[in-house]
Amino acid sequence: MAELPWLRVDGPRLVDEGGSTVTLHGVGIGGWLNMENFITGYPGTEQQHRDALRRALGEEGYARFFDTFLSGFFAEADAAHLASLGFDSVRIPVNYRHFEDDLAPFRLREEGFAHLDRVIAELARHGIYSIIDLHALPGCQNQHWHSDNPTHIAAFWQHRQFQDRAVWLWEAIADRYRDRPEVAGYNPVNEPADPSGELIGPFYQRLERAIRAVDDRHILFLDGNRYATDFSAFTEPLPNTVYSTHDYALPGIASGTGYPGVTRGEYVDRGVLEKTFLRRTEYMRRTGTPVWIGEFGPVYPTDRPLEEWRLRLLADQLDIYREHGASWSLWTYKDIGLQGLVHARPDSPYLDRISDVLEAKHRLGTDSWGGSDAGVRAILDPVDEVFDREFPDFDPYPWGRRQYVAGLVRHTLLSEPLAERFGRAFAGVGPDEAERLAASFRFENCVERTALSAVLRAHLT
Repeated sequence: MAELPWLRVDGPRLVDEGGSTVTLHGVGIGGWLNMENFITGYPGTEQQHRDALRRALGEEGYARFFDTFLSGFFAEADAAHLASLGFDSVRIPVNYRHFEDDLAPFRLREEGFAHLDRVIAELARHGIYSIIDLHALPGCQNQHWHSDNPTHIAAFWQHRQFQDRAVWLWEAIADRYRDRPEVAGYNPVNEPADPSGELIGPFYQRLERAIRAVDDRHILFLDGNRYATDFSAFTEPLPNTVYSTHDYALPGIASGTGYPGVTRGEYVDRGVLEKTFLRRTEYMRRTGTPVWIGEFGPVYPTDRPLEEWRLRLLADQLDIYREHGASWSLWTYKDIGLQGLVHARPDSPYLDRISDVLEAKHRLGTDSWGGSDAGVRAILDPVDEVFDREFPDFDPYPWGRRQYVAGLVRHTLLSEPLAERFGRAFAGVGPDEAERLAASFRFENCVERTALSAVLRAHLT
């Protein structure tokens, strides 16, 4: 295997050591070192999920389940599959809890690097760069489940110690990978959501100084505020830094019925997609820095046949990115069927075990991503009526009142007891069976979404 060359920022381009332009075409490994409920099927947050499984499986069963899960969710066969599709980079989301314990802050958990080291090496053997993405920070940097947040408060921005711990952790990560060119760079904060907009700029400056004191070579990939969509807090770009936006298209993630077509009262076609892309990347183009779309991609609901328009939507986005020289990272590689390139078989032991919980999640709309509130309007309508009457101007950060209420009722209030029900689904499962359930996510036990693969392969190769 030839060593991958170092990458760096050169004006609006990413370049290799010879000065040749490099455009990154990647995918994220969501649901692995940072778990998400819609990806692997549990309700609530990763920590609630882990607590429920620990109670149900006991210490040995819990350890063997997660050892098998972490080893099997991404392995050599997965890296080989991505290389066969033409990918040249992978964004690796991680949860800080793998490297530090809340009860023992500022003590590095060396064992947390084992799987990260393994996958970075495996990807490099297949000619694929890694980008390390801290997806969940101490105190939670945004208001939603994917930062392992059990509330609706992003406490990271309210407590200096949480920020200190994040800086300390990035100093440790940078020190470990400072001499590794197969790591294209660091994505230090996924989808930050600083309600004031006044803290994120100074924090990024502080973080950049701390990382550069240890590692002055790797690229920084900095997400904009408000879930990587708002760059108003930034002035002059930092050196060797890429600013990242996320570019989810409305028909692909909402209850869209067609593309081109109308979703939530808005007509969306290729022209609208391009205007949205240009609006979201205005800061990068104005400052002459590279464009990297850190996340994007439609979902593929499993309760209906594959809708070809979703693939057409994706193909149009890929063409727009190519025309504008943008690098990108698709979301996400593997799951239980909503969005992944591959997914666990519907008849797998794991999905069979949690089938009743999945039905309840669907009925109650507890998943933000891909969930619907249709089954709980009897709860939500009276709440909305009270707000209409008493607080008509209430417009909470980041997405307004409707999603605020959904976050509190569906994704918090209803998810907490449902997480306990999820744990009870594993009652009586012994350690050997726990391993067999976790093995449902191994590549050989998964199904490839071949139509999606065809679109990607045609674009990349």
